[in-house]
Amino acid sequence: MKRFLQRHLPDSQALRAHKSLRFLGKRLHDPWLWHFNRRSTVRGLAVGAFYAFVPFPWQMLLAAVTAAWLRFNLPVAIAMVWITNPLTVPPIAFANYRFGAWLLGSPPGEWSFEPSLDWLLQKAGDIGLPLLVGSMATAVLAGITTFAVAHLLWRWHIVVRFRRRNAVRSG
Repeated sequence: MKRFLQRHLPDSQALRAHKSLRFLGKRLHDPWLWHFNRRSTVRGLAVGAFYAFVPFPWQMLLAAVTAAWLRFNLPVAIAMVWITNPLTVPPIAFANYRFGAWLLGSPPGEWSFEPSLDWLLQKAGDIGLPLLVGSMATAVLAGITTFAVAHLLWRWHIVVRFRRRNAVRSG
């Protein structure tokens, strides 16, 4: 897992030079932000998964600031935000709206989507609260679930490697 992440994520020099992250200054030189150990990486995954479902702009920036502040793996946190991308946002937003309406105990409204600012401004009052509640609940669930699953998978991987090494030594 560690080698896979190191191979496929941007390197520290590229992220340190990125213009939108310069405001973090010396914080970007903290070695903990770039370590691919279980603690840092799993927590970076969880932070990125959380912010992927937060219905606000600048999700990558929020993930980067949180990772830098809490000293989690920065490239992993930023990469995980891309769970939501231009292709996945519409179905995720719809599912979050339905989930939020269910959590609030209100029936979801019947409407058809129109990709226009006028439609969005008209429907903001109807869909805003259920979308926000559903998105935030999904964000919390995604963060917790990602942390638990990634932690367990990392631990399982370590146990398997340890057993293989012991089998080779004793065998």
